[in-house]
Amino acid sequence: MRKFKYPALIMAALLLLAACYKNPVTGRSSLNLVDESTMRTMANQQYASFLSTNRPQQGTKDVEMVKRVGSRIATAVQQYLASKGQQDLVAGYQWEFNLVNNNEANAWCMPGGKVVVYSGIMPLVQNEAGLAVVMGHEIAHAIARHGNERMSQELAVQAGGEALSVALSSKPAMTQNIFNAVYGVGSQLGTLAYSRKQESEADHMGLIFMAMAGYNPNEAANFWQRMAGASNAQKPPVFLSTHPSDQNRINQIKQWIPEAMKYYKPH
Repeated sequence: MRKFKYPALIMAALLLLAACYKNPVTGRSSLNLVDESTMRTMANQQYASFLSTNRPQQGTKDVEMVKRVGSRIATAVQQYLASKGQQDLVAGYQWEFNLVNNNEANAWCMPGGKVVVYSGIMPLVQNEAGLAVVMGHEIAHAIARHGNERMSQELAVQAGGEALSVALSSKPAMTQNIFNAVYGVGSQLGTLAYSRKQESEADHMGLIFMAMAGYNPNEAANFWQRMAGASNAQKPPVFLSTHPSDQNRINQIKQWIPEAMKYYKPH
């Protein structure tokens, strides 16, 4: 029987193949080395820690709007995935939508459906559809597993020549540290910020998600125009730290709107 000369390389190749994740909307494949249950566990820990020092607002119209928009988008996403037989992609998600007092123009969604909107972005959203642009974009990051992709890229670098399966099981602290770098939500975005490719993908998916939820995707161009104005008037909002709001982005969004409109059913 012929023996393979490079069994470690073969095993590594099989691991990478098994760790590929296909985006249910765009079809793009990405590397996801970390088990999603592990991602959700770490997300729940950091989310609880964040809320312990950033108490959510209660009982205001803005709070009601955040919860309403989030719930509508989450329901639309779940229905879309179920229609494709991919409901398992959000199995274990326990959606929560909170508005916290923070002057930064920012929002985020962690693995498992934990969504936080900062009060500083509310003057820029201006209306419910504008908020749907923001929340659809952030929920898209979670559905696309962009955090897992960024973690996997960094794990591959830090593990060096060591087998990734060994690194993941034997170095939980390294995995946790990388997670903290990706989701460093104490006051700013993580230090391992999303790439421009991931940001564009979240823009694309977010348009479709908001349309499915009954929000007019044409509002996206208006929202990003307002964000561009805010970034020109002062230092760029945190929300734009890795993807400046420029005319190219807005033009790209306008090109995707006809596709998104196919899913639009006003409530």
